[in-house]
Amino acid sequence: MTDAARTRFDAIAPFGALPVPPGVDIVGLPARVGTLTAFHAAPSGAPRGTVLVVPGFTGSKEDFRDFLPLLAARGWDAWSYSQRGQGDSAAPAGVGAYRLEDFAADAVESAALAGDGQPVHLVGHSFGGVVAQAAVLASPASFASVTLLCSGPHGWPGRHQETTDIVARDGSMGLWYRDNPDTRGLPDAALPIELAFLRLRAERTSRDNLLAGAEILRTQTDVTDELHATSVRALVAHGEHDDKWPIPDQRDMAERLGAAYAVIPGGGHLPQVEAPQATLAVLDAFFGAPPGPASG
Repeated sequence: MTDAARTRFDAIAPFGALPVPPGVDIVGLPARVGTLTAFHAAPSGAPRGTVLVVPGFTGSKEDFRDFLPLLAARGWDAWSYSQRGQGDSAAPAGVGAYRLEDFAADAVESAALAGDGQPVHLVGHSFGGVVAQAAVLASPASFASVTLLCSGPHGWPGRHQETTDIVARDGSMGLWYRDNPDTRGLPDAALPIELAFLRLRAERTSRDNLLAGAEILRTQTDVTDELHATSVRALVAHGEHDDKWPIPDQRDMAERLGAAYAVIPGGGHLPQVEAPQATLAVLDAFFGAPPGPASG
């Protein structure tokens, strides 16, 4: 851990048994909602800037655990955090504690903490991209840029309705066992370590987070024009095989934003996992570009 991070934040124990990559520290961000747990990978020399990643629906900071060291190796002070109700982060009770403006306020607050008050490069993955858009609208000065990674401009009726129905009836584990019925009754030791972690994360994910997040993904309104008006430099990027958000919608959003636009070869909806080097090349080039309006 860097001396600055050690002074500002408490160390946090690992969540689950997944190995934490060398050079990655686990810290607690003291947000108003409670502690938001974060991974932090610091560069060996003076940082070129700070990057903060907001994970997606049903996700957590662990989705970027292997990617942060790649960013740090390129000189970026790299962070990802688990949103409220995800993994081992604070999980307030009640669906009303998970409004889009609440998620966005956490992103703004986390940016100030990770960046020590300086603007950061914000990356929102999928649902995290919805949060990132709201965060930039709430506080444009907090961000040097915004990247919408595998995320789109609006929701649509019926989206995640089955998720809502299952979670309302059976909680977060009902959703897990719908997709992983063969794991029912098996101890962690009988599962691959990654699968055991994902089951633990599902168990610890707040029911209220899932119900509210699904509703946000259904009803999200298009704020592309408002986002463009902030003049915060933007990138829209997705894997070439992304199947969670309509690719034409993502491309159209980039055009309307006047944003940089990149298709990541070999990537799907988790390009940082499926095509990490290609994803790194896209993000590093964007973060390191001279300030000024992006071109699509």
